[in-house]
Amino acid sequence: MPGGAKATTATVIPTQRYADAVVATEWLCRAFGFEQHLVVPGENGTIAHAQLTFGNGMIMLGSARDDEYGRMIKQPSNIGGAETQAPYVIVDDVDAHYARPKAAGATIVLAPKDQSYGGRLYTCRDLEGHLWNFGTYDPWA
Repeated sequence: MPGGAKATTATVIPTQRYADAVVATEWLCRAFGFEQHLVVPGENGTIAHAQLTFGNGMIMLGSARDDEYGRMIKQPSNIGGAETQAPYVIVDDVDAHYARPKAAGATIVLAPKDQSYGGRLYTCRDLEGHLWNFGTYDPWA
């Protein structure tokens, strides 16, 4: 494989930090349909490390903390709601999926819309303001 990537389910796994990772983990599962794969509790009711799966993909997250890595990560609420990256998650039916986060209180940034390159997409913010994209376009197909 190019770059010596390991042959595995997914070789790119987005990571995020949350001010309240315990609540975020539960919300991401309820609102977006992720499933808990592994949750490692941290000190004082935090999450040291969590792995959430969606299909054959995964995200990893943990509680925001003042450590070497954490000082390089800013929460959207600390930088005027801006993001420099946003995961794209492939779903079978954008309109059906859209109903879940909307019902869970997600802020819909871009309503479901057909894209010029194919597929249908919507964008929302989770409970802590992180951007998420969900669409039917499958670049592997």
